[in-house]
Amino acid sequence: MPQTLLFACDLSAENRAGFARAIRMAVEGGARLDVLHVLDPYLPHRALHDLESAVVDEMERTLTDLREDYALAAPETLIQTVAGAPYAEIIREAHEREADLILLGAHRKRGQPELVSGTTLARVMRSAPCPVFTISHPANQEWHDILVPIDFSLPCRHTLREVITRFPEARLTLLHAWCIPGESELASNGDYARWRDREVRRLRSRLEEEVERLMSEVGEVPELELVLEQGEPLEVLMGRLRRQPPDLLALSSQSRVGRQSALTERLLAEPHCDLMVCRAW
Repeated sequence: MPQTLLFACDLSAENRAGFARAIRMAVEGGARLDVLHVLDPYLPHRALHDLESAVVDEMERTLTDLREDYALAAPETLIQTVAGAPYAEIIREAHEREADLILLGAHRKRGQPELVSGTTLARVMRSAPCPVFTISHPANQEWHDILVPIDFSLPCRHTLREVITRFPEARLTLLHAWCIPGESELASNGDYARWRDREVRRLRSRLEEEVERLMSEVGEVPELELVLEQGEPLEVLMGRLRRQPPDLLALSSQSRVGRQSALTERLLAEPHCDLMVCRAW
């Protein structure tokens, strides 16, 4: 059965990178690209009818322009509008179309995490029935390096399987943050330091065993590196993104990296890379 990619288009400048990536992914995956724009349902009926026609024309022009800009072939495409609450309509359409993934543009209010939590983007990421990609970088940037924060919970394992299935040629970095009790109080104590080092070695050995078990479940394994960093998980992740941003960051919609709302707000307000969010099951 052919795949269906659902791209939610709002016609903004920030949306163009996502639109171009959606075209590229549809072409490379042999999928159908459904382009959806959600209209305000409270507009007068006549105005809504006229606006619908103008929006479809604009989406068709944008599609043609982006194909020319990136030298992309034409995927099978369905362009439509619906009226309603944007996040609810995107989720409903994803269910009805049995979409394999949803693509969205980046959040416009960069550097303002307090404005993110109630946005269409954040709501879709929390409730979508399939992986959601938020795109902030050009479509010709390859997704060679993918970062997956990992705690070996079931949601995290599901996300890792999704990444390996969709990007079998990518280089994966599995990032695990750890905290050892007593570090701030006893770090200068020699006995404590030796105990801590033993605990870290034991942690790495256990994690490597977990990675090997997980890889044996999913078959062919891409290039992979396990990185352990000490600290609070959310801060470890944000520090890694600033120092060494990947091409794509993959998370579960129920990640334990930090409170999901705080994590979502910071990642969407500081788009160091493109983002993939997978459902937890």
